[in-house]
Amino acid sequence: MSLDNPLTVLYKEVDGSKITTDLYLPSTTSASPQKYPVVIDIHGGAFMLGHSRMVSLPQVNDCLERGWIVLVPNHRLCPGVNLLEGPMQDIRDLLSWVHDGHLDAVLKEQGAYCADLENVAVFGTSSGGTLALGLGWNVPKPAKAILSLYGAVHFTDPLWTKPLPHVAAKLPPNLSKSFLDKIYDQKPVPTDSSVSLEGQTESGVSKGPDFSKPRDAFAFTQIASGTVLSAIYPESASSDPEFKKVDPVQNVSASFPPTYIVHGQADTMVPIELSRELLKRLQDSGVQCGMTEVPNEEHTFAAMMKVGSETWWLQRQGFDFLEGIIGKGPQ
Repeated sequence: MSLDNPLTVLYKEVDGSKITTDLYLPSTTSASPQKYPVVIDIHGGAFMLGHSRMVSLPQVNDCLERGWIVLVPNHRLCPGVNLLEGPMQDIRDLLSWVHDGHLDAVLKEQGAYCADLENVAVFGTSSGGTLALGLGWNVPKPAKAILSLYGAVHFTDPLWTKPLPHVAAKLPPNLSKSFLDKIYDQKPVPTDSSVSLEGQTESGVSKGPDFSKPRDAFAFTQIASGTVLSAIYPESASSDPEFKKVDPVQNVSASFPPTYIVHGQADTMVPIELSRELLKRLQDSGVQCGMTEVPNEEHTFAAMMKVGSETWWLQRQGFDFLEGIIGKGPQ
């Protein structure tokens, strides 16, 4: 097992969708089982794109060096399911899968590893940050600590219905509704796509979306037109949209887990003001929290940052925060 070849495990199956998680293990020389903190790492992609191999491997490696077991899950992609019943429920079911002993059953076959179920944390980028925050409420046992890297939050802000001309400029002309709507014909609901907002593809080569594919064209059309929320959560398309069930900002309370935020100051996809509002809610509720604002960085910078750069060290403050809550694994 390596960064390039993790163990892939099925954690959920629903309506024909087989939903897996990749498992990365820290190195060990122990002959007897020891407990390791568990960290869940959730990919981005506007809830419509991406898959588990589209995460920052340097971030995964940083976690492994801290002695953490790392789970990188897939989830069903919108719009074949809505945000609440699809991606959010899948990630919550993964957390239950861990606490119900299924991870330990897998670890028994991998040598001297046990999951420290008192120290399960989560982080994610972009939409993955939102799903990470979703493990802070309405779950039997919330994550011990949460790190959101430029996660989508504060869905009642008018910014969410604002068109993005710089994204629209990338779209080909004359994309028909019938072509875009082919995305609804995908059965079972897929758990992976060949491109993510982070810019990676399955081959690891960085390139843009393929607009000959309905999913890529649909997702970027929604982003460009400011209609992502109505596409992934149709319940919000009414004249009085209700986001309470899915918006982390509206679910912060005094019992919310310790939470850290990392966000680029030059983000044009999820403006930093949205994360600042989340931080304010956390602070007002007395939740242990913090935020690092990364100068000059756009959305999805985690995929492109170089280890050792200023951005690398700044975003690493979020992982130091997690370590302060869940500790290191056996060294």
